[in-house]
Amino acid sequence: MKVARYLFILFNFWIFSSSANSIDLPPESEPSALGIAIAKETDRRNLGFTSTKSHMEMVLTNQNGDVSSRRLRMNTLENKNSDDGDWNLIVFDEPRDIKGAALLTYAHILDPDDQWFFLPALKRVKRISSTNKSGPFMGSEFAFEDFSSQEVGKYSYRWLRDEPCGDRTCHVVERRPLYKHSGYTRMVAWTEKTDYQLIKVDFYDRKDELLKTLTLTEYRLYLEKYWRAHDLYMVNHVSNKTTRLTWTNYDFQAGLNEKDFSQNSLKRTR
Repeated sequence: MKVARYLFILFNFWIFSSSANSIDLPPESEPSALGIAIAKETDRRNLGFTSTKSHMEMVLTNQNGDVSSRRLRMNTLENKNSDDGDWNLIVFDEPRDIKGAALLTYAHILDPDDQWFFLPALKRVKRISSTNKSGPFMGSEFAFEDFSSQEVGKYSYRWLRDEPCGDRTCHVVERRPLYKHSGYTRMVAWTEKTDYQLIKVDFYDRKDELLKTLTLTEYRLYLEKYWRAHDLYMVNHVSNKTTRLTWTNYDFQAGLNEKDFSQNSLKRTR
């Protein structure tokens, strides 16, 4: 998919145009074909944003109810090369002790994503190992791999069912990572059938046990085309910790280019 849709993606797996309300899908007797058709339609509806800028607040709550918060910026550059993924840059502005910390990601399809992390205290850029991306990102319940663009070709897909989700109906699709070193065996996603807004994702760990659940709400439409969820809430069912991302100040077609996503740019992010 063509953006960090997970936070959509991030996460932004998952944020789509309202230009069509229905698509021609394979019959339900073909769950794999139906699953990938849903994924491709989700991807199609987000093409053409070129680049975006946004801000977010990250609120972390531990098992004792203690709360801490961070403020971040996120820039995304759409990669028009269909054989590769988008580029993302996340920069921390608060608190002061991590101000200027930055994560740069070049997403790929089946090859390991390239990721670099800059910590101002060390004054150097560190490459993130391709085998170490399932760990928590800056103490949150989001993993490093959650902040990579979720390209369609990274997964296999299987439609499970359609079912009510609130006052709407959702496609429920299972996807399994095809790339090495994922921290997940599979994910189950609920995608609303009209505008293809992602509603919920269950993440299963390497033992195939439910690890986390992400819920996406507060969708808004930009440029009469692009949907964005402004509230992303991740619950870790093992640790009982949570992380909430609240998004603001979306700017589309923001005029960013490749120079804004270089390793050297990590050191200039303050």
